[in-house]
Amino acid sequence: MTQASTRLRHSERPMTRGIHHLALNTDDMKMTIDFYTRVVGMPLVHALKVPPGLGTGTGNRGNPPFENLRHYFFDAGGDTMVAFFEMPKGAKEKGDRDAIAAMQHCSFTSTQERFNQLLERLKSADVPIIGPIPVGAGTWSVYFMDPNGIRLEFSWQEDDGEDVRVVERWTQTRDEALAELASLSSDKAWLEQVTQHLPTQRAAA
Repeated sequence: MTQASTRLRHSERPMTRGIHHLALNTDDMKMTIDFYTRVVGMPLVHALKVPPGLGTGTGNRGNPPFENLRHYFFDAGGDTMVAFFEMPKGAKEKGDRDAIAAMQHCSFTSTQERFNQLLERLKSADVPIIGPIPVGAGTWSVYFMDPNGIRLEFSWQEDDGEDVRVVERWTQTRDEALAELASLSSDKAWLEQVTQHLPTQRAAA
């Protein structure tokens, strides 16, 4: 097994179990449904309209400032979902994914078999792609835009087969992480704090 494919476990338990859903925006829900179900292969699982009062009323909990928006959910695999709000046509300008507080891109993992199937779907739909290219840690990715202008990434990991474990593949040793973190801060106590949960060594290849 190569260093890139060595699985490592860290010792800190996250407070979260994973992503419940990513909430993205569109102004054309039908177009979005067609792309995510037919091209990307994420089945639609829940369709609703946001209840009155949660857009402009006092009950707003962070929803977009419009009433009764469509809010649809797609199965992204791994017990996670991707969701879309449908904004009124012309109500909002298209965002800059490189702006602070914006989402630069969404990245999804798959098996190599499913990754290859996705590539064929993208090509059949004439979707421009970048890749597949190696992105580190024995991982290969392809990049493309959805019809809303959202940048997506799909990846597979070498030698994983059906046993895809992203965190273990991407976990570094403490020294590997410190080699980069030292360019961010020289505070030794802080560096120790943020890396104390990382393993100290990799198994021999």
